[in-house]
Amino acid sequence: MPPTATWQTKLKVQLKLAIARLRMVQQRDEQLGKTHRRAMAQLLEAGKVDSATIRVENIIRSDITSELHELLELYCELLLARAGLLEGPVCDPGLEEAVKSILYAAPKTEIKELMTVRTLLAEKYGKEFVLAAMDNTDGKVNEKVVKKLSVEAPRRELVTGYLEEIAKAYGVDWPRREVSSPPPPDLLDEDLEGKGDGDGDGAGGGGQAQRNDLDKPLTEAQRKLSLGEEQMNRATPPSAKLGEPKSPLMVTPPRMTTDNVHPKVMMGSIELKSKKDEVPVVRKKSEPEGSVPDIGDLERRFAALKKR
Repeated sequence: MPPTATWQTKLKVQLKLAIARLRMVQQRDEQLGKTHRRAMAQLLEAGKVDSATIRVENIIRSDITSELHELLELYCELLLARAGLLEGPVCDPGLEEAVKSILYAAPKTEIKELMTVRTLLAEKYGKEFVLAAMDNTDGKVNEKVVKKLSVEAPRRELVTGYLEEIAKAYGVDWPRREVSSPPPPDLLDEDLEGKGDGDGDGAGGGGQAQRNDLDKPLTEAQRKLSLGEEQMNRATPPSAKLGEPKSPLMVTPPRMTTDNVHPKVMMGSIELKSKKDEVPVVRKKSEPEGSVPDIGDLERRFAALKKR
């Protein structure tokens, strides 16, 4: 007879299956979300704002579910990495949040493998432990998991923010912006005539000479020069001016989430949360503002960050 698989082996297998399923569901929802966002952009472009406002709530709910799946995936990876700590009769304090969050969220999701993980954890720690996790009596379940599983209508600000970001991503002018009307053509003609009728041979002669120059055909050299300028105008402008030092840091733009609808990146300076988190930077008197620090300054700053 083949040896019976231990509880830890069963748990590891189910955790791996749950991680794979969670990732697959996230990829599926991401593809569906792109299709739904494109449909919302078409509704906004057609002026059907009321219909888009109602339908965008489905996109918000799908994003909330995807963020929940991402959290549960991280908890499953944590339990898989520390499976040896789950052998004791009592749940390890460092894993209690992950275990209770999975016990709390698994029945409210569509992931069957996650329900199997929940069953194995219930067999290990008992019925009272599961009931405490379901009621969250000790507050060990992650607050984000509880919030994302709550059934409530999205806030008005969240709905408006989603519509604005969708319109911005697909180049739709929403909300409609007022376009400043150009001056009447009669005034432009009067201004040109006034400039052309100067006293003597000054302004009037100059305007006549310019018109005569425009009527002349372009030479071969002038055509090449104008063609080169046109190609330069079509070219993509450089990201930084010539002669300026490039930053050694590459910043990845934050992803849009239901908690951060309008993600922004401050490139000029880094704004810290509080004064105690700031890292002092010592600059030399001769060092210009905005210059790249040397290796010594970077090492001191990294050492200060490690002490936090």
